[in-house]
Amino acid sequence: MLRFIVLTGTHTAMLAIGFALGIYFLPILTAPAAPNAAVLQEQSKDALYSGAFSRDLEGSDFLHWGEGVVSVTPKMIVHEGSLAPGPDYKLYLTKEFVETEAAFEAIKSEAALIGDLKTFKGVIVEVPEGVDVSEYNTVLIWCESFGEFITAAKYQ
Repeated sequence: MLRFIVLTGTHTAMLAIGFALGIYFLPILTAPAAPNAAVLQEQSKDALYSGAFSRDLEGSDFLHWGEGVVSVTPKMIVHEGSLAPGPDYKLYLTKEFVETEAAFEAIKSEAALIGDLKTFKGVIVEVPEGVDVSEYNTVLIWCESFGEFITAAKYQ
C-alpha cells in the first residue's frame, strides 16, 4: 500500500512538472522568427518617444520580465530587447505607469490594447487606427491567459 501511495505521488508530481514545462516551452517552440536588428532599427527611426523595459520592476520576477528599448511612433511600437517567453502576451498603452498586476487590473478598462506579441527577441506591433500614442505615457506587456504583469516602460 505504501508503495502505491509513493508511486502515485511521484508520478503525479512528474506529470505536474511536465505540464508546467510544456506551458513554458510551447511559446518558445511555436514562436515565429523575430525581426532582425536592421528591421527593428528601421521601424524605430521615426520614434516620437522611447522608454526602457527593466527586469527590476515590482511586478516582474524570474519568469515574468522584459528588458530593452521600446520606441513609439504614431503607427508602430518597436521593442529591441528580450522578453521572458510566455503564452498570450498582449501589448497595452496606459495613461499612467504601473508595475504590478493589481495596479494594471485597476486601470485595464482605460488601457488601449495595441496587439498580440508572438516573438520574444524583438517586437514590432502596428498601432490600431484611432489610437493616439500621445494620449498615453506607458507601454505595458501583460499575459492575458494567466493575468500576469510582464513589464512596463514609461515613454513620456
